[in-house]
Amino acid sequence: MLHYVTTNEGKVREAEEYLDEVRAVDFDYTEVQADDLGPIAARGAREAYAHVGDPVLVDDAGLFVDGFDGFPGPYSAYVEETLGVERVGDLARDRAEETGETPRAQFKCTIAYCDGEDFAATPDAVDYGDRRGHDLSADDRATASTTDSVVAGDVPVKLFEGRVRGRIVEPRGEGGFGYDPIFEHDGTTLAEMSAAEKNAISHRGRALATFAEFYAER
Repeated sequence: MLHYVTTNEGKVREAEEYLDEVRAVDFDYTEVQADDLGPIAARGAREAYAHVGDPVLVDDAGLFVDGFDGFPGPYSAYVEETLGVERVGDLARDRAEETGETPRAQFKCTIAYCDGEDFAATPDAVDYGDRRGHDLSADDRATASTTDSVVAGDVPVKLFEGRVRGRIVEPRGEGGFGYDPIFEHDGTTLAEMSAAEKNAISHRGRALATFAEFYAER
């Protein structure tokens, strides 16, 4: 049984599209400050595994705006609460207008998996606690040795990333949540899509699909 650390039933339903047995677990892990999603999700997965004692999934996601060097990124939830979604959209479009560029952005999601065991080498990153695994290039990840030393007290965490590109527009649509109304993909904002349409192209769905392929052979 996989335990998905979330209180969002929508995430669980999305995960069930790719995985047979998933159970939501409410666990308040430490959310470290980082400029990348990987270390945040990996830390959460370690704490969740220690708490649950069974295989766990933790995800972290954010909106990365090209014109702001990826900001708000891992700080998306905080920025949504303090600045607001519409204001982020206004700033991104204003910046794009100043530079003559299209206000492009991408949603990214990193899923962290931990079951207390090590992992065979694959193209997906492994976080060993000291972030060496996470910082490897894609080529190095594929050839990384499973005999690499592990920091005392840490367990390896496997990371899976999904992303979807689009552009920032005036808010449209009544569905979704968060930044969905200002994020347009192929002419439609995520807030204008049905749940099925959104799940089919979502950053989380793509990360889950990659994880599901790995987990089927785990």
